[in-house]
Amino acid sequence: MVTVPTSAQVVVIGAGIVGNSLVHHLARLGWRDIVQLDKGALPNPGGSTGHASNFIFPVDHSREITDLTLDSVRQYQEMGVFTQSGGFEIARTEERMEELRRRMSSARAWGIEAELVDADFVKEKVPFIETDQILGAFWTPSVGVVDSLRAGTIMRESALAAGALTVVPTVEVTGMDVQDGRIRRVRTSGGDIETEYVVIAAGVWSPQLGDMAGISIPLTPAVHQMISVGPCPQLAEREGEISFPIIRDMDTFCYERQHGADMEVGSYAHRAILHEPEDIPSIEQAKLSPTEMPFTSDDFDPQLEQAYELMPELLGAEGAEMRYAINGLLSLTCDGNPILGESLVKGLWTASAVWIKEGPGVGRAVAEWMTAGHSEIDIHHSDIARFHPHQMRREHTRLRTTESFIKTYGIVHPAEQYESDRDQRVSPMHESQKKLGAMFFETAGWERPHWYEANAGLVEQYGDAVLPREHEWDARWWSPIINAEHLRMREAAGIIDLTAFQVLDIVGPGALKTVQRTCVAQCDVAVGKVVYTPVLDAKGGFLSDLTVMRLGDERFRVVTGGAHGMADRKTFTDQLPADGATTLTDVTDEVSTIGLWGPRARDILSSLTPDDLSDDGFGFLTCRSVQVGGTTVLASRISYVGELGWELYVDTGSAADLWDALLEAGEPHGAVPVGIGVYGTTGRLEKGYRAYGAELDSERSIVEAGMQRPKVKAADFVGRAAYVAQRAEAPKAVLCTMTVDDHTSASGVRRYMLGGEPILTRDGATLTDGHGHHPYVTSAGSAPSLGKHVLMAYLPPDVAVVGQELAVSYMEELYPVTVGSVDATPLFDRANERLK
Repeated sequence: MVTVPTSAQVVVIGAGIVGNSLVHHLARLGWRDIVQLDKGALPNPGGSTGHASNFIFPVDHSREITDLTLDSVRQYQEMGVFTQSGGFEIARTEERMEELRRRMSSARAWGIEAELVDADFVKEKVPFIETDQILGAFWTPSVGVVDSLRAGTIMRESALAAGALTVVPTVEVTGMDVQDGRIRRVRTSGGDIETEYVVIAAGVWSPQLGDMAGISIPLTPAVHQMISVGPCPQLAEREGEISFPIIRDMDTFCYERQHGADMEVGSYAHRAILHEPEDIPSIEQAKLSPTEMPFTSDDFDPQLEQAYELMPELLGAEGAEMRYAINGLLSLTCDGNPILGESLVKGLWTASAVWIKEGPGVGRAVAEWMTAGHSEIDIHHSDIARFHPHQMRREHTRLRTTESFIKTYGIVHPAEQYESDRDQRVSPMHESQKKLGAMFFETAGWERPHWYEANAGLVEQYGDAVLPREHEWDARWWSPIINAEHLRMREAAGIIDLTAFQVLDIVGPGALKTVQRTCVAQCDVAVGKVVYTPVLDAKGGFLSDLTVMRLGDERFRVVTGGAHGMADRKTFTDQLPADGATTLTDVTDEVSTIGLWGPRARDILSSLTPDDLSDDGFGFLTCRSVQVGGTTVLASRISYVGELGWELYVDTGSAADLWDALLEAGEPHGAVPVGIGVYGTTGRLEKGYRAYGAELDSERSIVEAGMQRPKVKAADFVGRAAYVAQRAEAPKAVLCTMTVDDHTSASGVRRYMLGGEPILTRDGATLTDGHGHHPYVTSAGSAPSLGKHVLMAYLPPDVAVVGQELAVSYMEELYPVTVGSVDATPLFDRANERLK
């Protein structure tokens, strides 16, 4: 029996697919003195890896999840544990067929072979299926199954063979010690381990382990029901584990997957059955394993009936019976993404809420991140640092996963909003906005008006200039009021609630060093200057883009988007000097932000303040305090919509009065309240402004994004060496702005792209950039001032030419597009005259 070592460089808790992948990749990258713990016996310690559905469909609408899946498949293939079978996602409704057409867009964008086929093609591959209700199917030849337990053993043994790993099974973690904000010790039933690094890779038990160290790992154990029926004669006569394609019966939320002589039927159609980690039975208590819970047949009966209708001869064959049935536990999160990265406790990492299809890819990415500070695959949507305090609550996780579980095989619109656990964060202007008919979208818990029904009259006023959308899918979670508000802002002014901004104040003798080290742009500027800047990782990829205001010699204010704000807070916190003399204070809840932009913005604000707001008296990219109706307001002259105006920062207690004053003062000038639909989409896209999470991520460079400045500051910053090298090389891809030339579909209905669609040659041929990637739409939206629909995408340099004619594939139809800009030059107001 292996004894627990007294010390380790890193302790990995968990010996499922993720923990095993992680120890393998850490050893491969040079880590030594790795200790892996699990309370179960090997090779199957009792977690989700031992029973979870082990088939892999590679296409996902998320590029991040797809990349992790494709990397995992590659690793499984290299280990010889992957069996390709092909797979169908079948449609019983026309609505599902439309979703499968959208799925084809993702397959083309990510370079995965797939096609839409008819029922006869399905029948040819799966002769025992009934096709009378099948309208068509999405066929992916590269679908397959994996022996995840064997894969874990191979990876674990590779680390052992390298002399890098000690494995200690049947030992339970009982506590973790944190000192001065850093992990120091893991306590186990077999003794304590002194260590500098810990990775929690314990699946459904991860929240319990996080609690031991005082951090939240907000996932919930959730039931996925599965049965196995057999022996089926049609399957028994075939060799091997699988010889027929896997079926996803998407409209019944079920799948059918051969396993030797049995047919497994799994369901995502039942009610959400959630458990607390503490309620999972122990190994001794469990009849099968802790994560194979007793089967509740009442939840499964409707799906079993539908499965029998789909495969009556197979599942109803003489002698076939239900031989295995479980309520299997897996991990779900509030947004459906894994939980990866370093927590607020230094040295304490997590690799949780990961499914088998992503396991090895996650193991590699987290190992790279721990070793080099970044991973090859961009995984920012999965960063544990993304969670705001309200999202760390178990109640939030329970409510959101209850709502989202039934959507596992659902048709989810890219703009679809959650209904549960809303109104967690509202701005001081919320009551006023409700009276104005605000349509609220949520970001980081904030309720943000996307448009205002009070402006509905503008739609008739502007007529076809609002670019109305005929198709319900294109118009879902959208309104022509957005484009009407945009046009009014361009004519007069718009007033926008930006309270969701994350606002961070960095103060102290090391404040300048902190922002200089973190930011690409020169931040050693005069007091009162505003700096827009990228933030990079060590390889020169984007971690963020944000603004910095210098408010004093030793005082800076960082303003960033709410969605990524907590991750940005961690990025800056990690650069603070160790002496404690410099502090970072999150003042988001104490400060509200209101934007005022448009050609009449100066007139409106001047009517409320005696301060000089002229171009000479208050220049672009400067900030200072002004008096507005007796209230001190920090005004920053900057714009994300390409118009003259200011961001106005005010104490939360005075924000509602400022909002009302701006609305009242703006009314004679034609100003209206304007939603985030304008701020984040129409205004931004007309100006070609890039957005983090869309155009900007860690796989993109400043040069490719067209954001390089004439010089690189002398002061060192994270990613500087990589950035300098990128400037000396020709870009492998170029971010371009395109306009759609003709929206008319084959049916005669005008269609409007929403984002994620592949960009092809005009005749539909595939394009490939210098990274080996295929271009896809990173952002899409109306440009009402131009009368056009605008798309942004990274294109291969040889077609990144103004006037180049290309095509976008949307719902399996080609629409002509033309490149309008190949750098940061905007399509609207190219000389930026309107900012003055």
